Amino acid sequence: MGAVTDDEVIRKRLLIDGDGAGDDRRINLLVKSFIKWCNSGSQEEGYSQYQRMLSTLSQCEFSMGKTLLVYDMNLREMENYEKIYKEIECSIAGAHEKIAECKKQILQAKRIRKNRQEYDALAKVIQHHPDRHETLKELEALGKELEHLSHIKESVEDKLELRRKQFHVLLSTIHELQQTLENDEKLSEVEEAQEASMEADPKP
Repeated sequence: MGAVTDDEVIRKRLLIDGDGAGDDRRINLLVKSFIKWCNSGSQEEGYSQYQRMLSTLSQCEFSMGKTLLVYDMNLREMENYEKIYKEIECSIAGAHEKIAECKKQILQAKRIRKNRQEYDALAKVIQHHPDRHETLKELEALGKELEHLSHIKESVEDKLELRRKQFHVLLSTIHELQQTLENDEKLSEVEEAQEASMEADPKP
């Protein structure tokens, strides 16, 4: 005997269970019953074959109705699965949107936290400095001191300008005096030369 294939095993199981290929068995039985009914010799045998054919037809109609019901049920299940699949897709899309929104909120929260840390650091620095009122007082005092120093500077500059002019006059006087002295020396030398010349050459 040859090895039994998987298709033959499946076909036999279906024939035994009466599902699927079992309809073919019923149709074969119906054909056989019809042939026997046609070849029946007596009325009783023909009636018996006729009842068998009706029973087989009823089984085929029942199997067909069952198959249609299963088919309709499968269609409804597929529609239900498609609906559930669409709902799951919508839920996934909504979850992605929520995740993106949460990421934005996290980034905003990080920025707010960073800003608060910077504000706290600035507040600590500001606390070490005097307040505005004291600063304004100090600025006013510094302004008065600068004004006083400016007056002193102007007074010193005026004195320096006066001394510069006096020094210039003094230098001019010294220069004039030096010129006068030089002129006097030259005049004395000329007079001495004239006297010497007169002594060397007396009049007759």
